[in-house]
Amino acid sequence: MNEAHEHIIALEEQLRVAMLGADVDALDRLIAPDLLFTTHMGQVIGKQQDLDMHRSGLLKFRAIEAGERLVAAAGPVGVISARMNLVGSFGESPFNLDLRCTRTWRQADDGRWQILAGHMSIA
Repeated sequence: MNEAHEHIIALEEQLRVAMLGADVDALDRLIAPDLLFTTHMGQVIGKQQDLDMHRSGLLKFRAIEAGERLVAAAGPVGVISARMNLVGSFGESPFNLDLRCTRTWRQADDGRWQILAGHMSIA
């Protein structure tokens, strides 16, 4: 694994910890302002919708486990495709999902890496 791959894996770990802790400040730093994220139900959400779900407690994670991870990185862009098991609740509805998640990370002009796009599907 090269340095770029290791960096993307480290960013994914920061994201996982932030999601588990509903750390909206950390999520705000990790998510690009112009995020396009397609949920496993086909809905497209942006950064504010994502942050609001965590901030309000509507979306709560109890466990996030990454399995198989494939990484492609070139210059200021990295893409990861990971098998994920997500356990938590959305509103009053509990979930335990086996998903494939693809995220595109990009390095902004200020040097920060952020998620620009993502997509989830049932694995």
